[in-house]
Amino acid sequence: MVLEVCAFNIQSCRIAEQAGAGRIEFCFDPLQGGVTPSLGAIQFALQHINIPIFPMIRPRGGNFIYDADELDIMKRDILLCREMGCPGIATGMQNVDGRIATEQLKRLVEWAYPMQVTCHKVFDGSPDAAEALEAVIAAGCTRILTSGLAKTAIEGAEVLRQLIAQAAGRIIIMPGGGVRSTNISELISQTNAQEYHSSCIVSRASGQIADLDEARSIVSITKTIGG
Repeated sequence: MVLEVCAFNIQSCRIAEQAGAGRIEFCFDPLQGGVTPSLGAIQFALQHINIPIFPMIRPRGGNFIYDADELDIMKRDILLCREMGCPGIATGMQNVDGRIATEQLKRLVEWAYPMQVTCHKVFDGSPDAAEALEAVIAAGCTRILTSGLAKTAIEGAEVLRQLIAQAAGRIIIMPGGGVRSTNISELISQTNAQEYHSSCIVSRASGQIADLDEARSIVSITKTIGG
């Protein structure tokens, strides 16, 4: 099993690596749910962190409906991430009705190749999880980060289980949203997912820095259960 740590700063990247996490989703501005980190920060992380770094490609906070200018910015960021040697990115786009913007997402995937592309939690704004799953698969993404259209992954566990069954190995379903050491065992039992996503932040006073003990605990549980 794999733990992906959502890191909002380089300190959390170092903690994720130290804890034994398998991958980092790297982004800035947690109050907006994450936006693209600076190119200097991405370059620094790639040079100093020895687990895969997936920068978020999101030009601003708010919704995930982008105009032509924003799409061009996203393309530039994607191409720069590819040139720097990132193994993957996290991104996503939606239409005004909340559905996945399949054709635009497909273009992002094409620009990113051969990097992997994770469809981030834009997925959870979709009105229909099963339909959204097929749209993301059609776009060519590698995995989906989702809480099962619920506030937390635990609340969305049944939908997550259904999505994993529907995906049938065509794409990775990665539960995220309130994933903690206190509920990861239950989440594994209910969904049988093989990848999980957590910020590992346990205190509002932490400065949005991951907690090493929390990250280690989640990694330990996933290894114990997953073998």
